[in-house]
Order: sequence, then structure tokens, then C-alpha cells
Amino acid sequence: MCPARLSRRPRSACCPSGGAPVNGLPRRRKSPPAAPHSRSRSRSRLGSRPRRGPVAVLRAVPWRYDLPASLVVFLVALPLCVGVAVASGVPAELGLVTGIVGGLLVGALPGSSLQVSGPAAGLTVLVHEAVQQYGAGALGVLVLLTGLLQLAMGALRLGRWFRAMSASVVHGMLAGIGLTLLLGQLYALADRRAPGTGPEKIAGLPALLRDAVTGAADRGALALGAATLLVLVAWKYLPPRLARAVPGPLAAVGLAAAVTALFDLPVARVEVAGLLDVLQLPDRAALGALATTAGVGTVLAFTLIASAETLFSAAAVDRMHHGPRTDYDRELTAQGIGNALCGLLGALPMTAVIVRSATNVQAGARTKASRVLHGGWLLLFTALLPGALGLVPLTALAAVLVHAGAKLVPLRRIAALCREHRGEAVVLAVTAVSIITTDLFEGVLIGIGLAVAKSAWQTSHLQIGVEERPAAPGTEEASLRVRLSGNATFLRLPRLLDTLERLPADRPVELDWSGLRHLDHACTVALTTWAAQHRARSSAPLAVDPPLPTVV
Repeated sequence: MCPARLSRRPRSACCPSGGAPVNGLPRRRKSPPAAPHSRSRSRSRLGSRPRRGPVAVLRAVPWRYDLPASLVVFLVALPLCVGVAVASGVPAELGLVTGIVGGLLVGALPGSSLQVSGPAAGLTVLVHEAVQQYGAGALGVLVLLTGLLQLAMGALRLGRWFRAMSASVVHGMLAGIGLTLLLGQLYALADRRAPGTGPEKIAGLPALLRDAVTGAADRGALALGAATLLVLVAWKYLPPRLARAVPGPLAAVGLAAAVTALFDLPVARVEVAGLLDVLQLPDRAALGALATTAGVGTVLAFTLIASAETLFSAAAVDRMHHGPRTDYDRELTAQGIGNALCGLLGALPMTAVIVRSATNVQAGARTKASRVLHGGWLLLFTALLPGALGLVPLTALAAVLVHAGAKLVPLRRIAALCREHRGEAVVLAVTAVSIITTDLFEGVLIGIGLAVAKSAWQTSHLQIGVEERPAAPGTEEASLRVRLSGNATFLRLPRLLDTLERLPADRPVELDWSGLRHLDHACTVALTTWAAQHRARSSAPLAVDPPLPTVV
């Protein structure tokens, strides 16, 4: 009899099959044999995954989230692509080409799911210096070599090692790039040509301020740039619905272009050329100019900065959503493919950009479709409305880059480091100042070297204790016991030898170094030499516990 009848419960709650339970579990009703046309369904129930065709993949895309997100990212990326290109000293269309490749190609490749690639403000200074030094024809070769190096690094699975870089060096690098970009674009706000080096830009600021106050600078360009910057700063204080509906950079640049066209202001504007006219294959003659120490250093700087900014952006984006995590090696490979194609087209280098990526996540994107679509919108804009770029004043783009450069300076992090980790704050500040005074590659190397030296100094803590022990029975003089603990490295060798050489020669000494976690070769040689010299000039006994290793 079914237990459900005894307890007056529904039969489905106890034994759905209507039969007696077996081993305490209800007996399951046998399912009917599957029909021939339902073979794929039965296989999927058994665990094998049915094949998904293109139509099924398209249906799986959450268009109601990714389509609006792609439009928002497009509106943010458009002025930034143009502004980065103009600040780099190349035609504005090349920035859009990099954005298109970053969306349509890199956006579809595996690696990261939500971060967006395109021309980055972090490489503006380096690209401008390279164009000035080697010419615009060498840019394609530089970017192509950067892409090939990134492909090799991805194949060797070196992407994950970028996560080992000191955070202070990274933020110092971003701060140095932001300050250099900000200093250079301040001159562009007044329609002036910026000096070549960082110290010259700083030295020229008083004269620039004097010209702005006295009216010697172009007042129309200065007023338009200042108004654009004011819109960018104040945009986030507007009602949330309006601020989210229209991105701040697009609103600021659009208003500046409208005012310029309405009043026909005599200010410099973006020079427009056809998209196919600005594309050029890499110049073979540039390979000879790059086959020098300075050229190799420039390629390495491109690779290091582009890869680091991409992978650090990926780490930041992963903390913003709960979707699939980034595969760093695949993402590095995808960036290498994108940069190789950009190099073949003579366009700007690309990285994953945190501003666009964060916008993509905040706009509600769910899959890669949003970043692929944003590249499609850039392509449609460039093909259908190229003349719209000719209405944009250069001073408005300079204001956008001044705002972007200021946001790269991590003021809150610097304040927190000054309160809690002053050594890390010093590394950050030295890296930023080195980038401003020298160049990007040398500044980063100086920051990495300082971070390594700081870590080596902190991890080589050596505690030296000297205590007087009571005299043993039958002796008159008390002995001295020297205890060493921690890590004995060559960095602490001066302090160690100073302590040992101050010990009196007429008293027994016991050297206990059993508490050392590490004893390097330099300290081993120093301790062995000191022990031999102490025994030679002193009549008092010397005990070393445990015995020192043999020095080769």
C-alpha cells in the first residue's frame, strides 16, 4: 500500500510513480523511448552538448543589454579616438581606424569578455615622440613590431607575469603619463605649440599664464577650451538620467562644435581626410632607423606600456562584474593580433582602455557583442559622416585630453600611501617625476629598479643582538653572545661587520647564527674572515654555533 494513503498526503509527494518506494526512494517511471527526431535532445540530457549554429549564437546574445551598451561605448570612444590621434600628431582618422580594429577584430577574439580596446591616452606621449623622431611612416613599423612581440609573449604565456609588477610603479606610470599629457594639452587650449620636453613644458607655464591673462593668447580658443573643460567637470553633477543618457566627452565636444559652427569662430579645427587616404603600409626604410639602440628601446616601450595597460585594465574590469574572468595570455595574444593589423594599416597602437571598459560594464553589457557593435558604429560613422569631424575645434579636444590626463593621476591613492606606506608613495612619486623629466621607458625602468631595491631592502631585515652572559664557574670574565636572526644579505653587511668589529678582543665570544633564515655568500665570506681574524688576534675563545659552512 502506498504510504501516501496512510498519511493522507498527495501521491506525487511520496511516490510519483504510484508504486512502492525502493530503498526509501520512490520508484521512477520509465521514460518512453526517444523519437528519431529528438536524438539531439536526448543526447543533451545525457550530458553531451548539442552543436550551436550561428542562428542559435545570435539568439543567445542578450541584445536588450548589449545593444544599448554598445551605443554608449561608441559615444564615449568617438571623441577620445579623435583626440588621442590629434594629440599624437597624426590624422584624426587613424585613431578611428584603431578603434574600429579594436572593436570588430579584438572584440571578437577570446581573452576578456567586457573590456574595450582602442587608442589610449597613455601612449599619446610616446607616439608623439616617436613620430617626431622617426617620422609618420615609421609608426606602422613600430606598431607592427609591437604586435608581433605581444604575439610571442602570448605564445610563451607571459601575460600572467605582468600581474607581478609593483602597483606603485603602475600608478606612478599612469600619473606621469597623465601629467605629461596635461602639461602638453594646456598649450593646445590656448592654441599654442607645446615645448618638446617635460621640463621645458613646466618652465613655459608662467609665460603661458601671462599670455592668457594679458590677452596675448588666442582668447576665442582659450574661452572655448575653458568652457569645454567646465562642461566635462560639471557633467557628473547633473541629474543621473541626463548624465547617463549622454556621455560627458561627447556632450562637451558636441556643444563646442555647435558653438563654433553657429558663430563661425576663427579657431583651428580638425583636418578631415578620407579614411582610405590616411592608410599606408609600413615603410621598409623605417626598419633601418629603428635598428638602433634607441629604436629597439622605443619598440620595447610600446610593447611594455601597451601590454601592461591592457592587463592592468583587465584586472580592474574583472573586479567590476561577475562574468567570466580574463585569460591574460589569450588577451595578450588578441592585442598582438590587433596591433599587428593596426601596424599594417599605419594606424595608432591599441590597448584595452579602462574608461571605455568601465563604461561598457556600467552600461549593462553582458557579452562580447557590445564591444564588437561599438566598432561597427565607429565604422559607420567614419563611412557616412566623415565631414562631421571637420566641425570639431582642436581646443575642445585638448580640453577632453586635459580632463583625461588629470583623471590618470591617482590623488586618493597617493594620499592613502602617504598615510600608510610612505615607501610605496616614494616609488610612485619618483616614477612619475622620472617620466616627466626623461621619457616613458626610462621612467618606468627607474621606477621598477627603485621598487626592486625597496623590496630587497625590506626583505633583508637582520636582527643583531649582543648580550652579556654571566661568567662560567672557574672563570673571571663574562662572555658575550652575539645572536643573528632574519636574513643576512650583502645589503646588511656593513652593519653586521661594524657590530662584530666593535667586540672586545679580550673576552670570550659566542656567535649564534641558528636564527638566520637566509645567509648569502657575501655574508658567509665576511663571517668566516672575521672569525679567522678574531681567533688570530685574541687569546679569548670564540665559539660559533652552528659551524660556518666552507667558503668556496
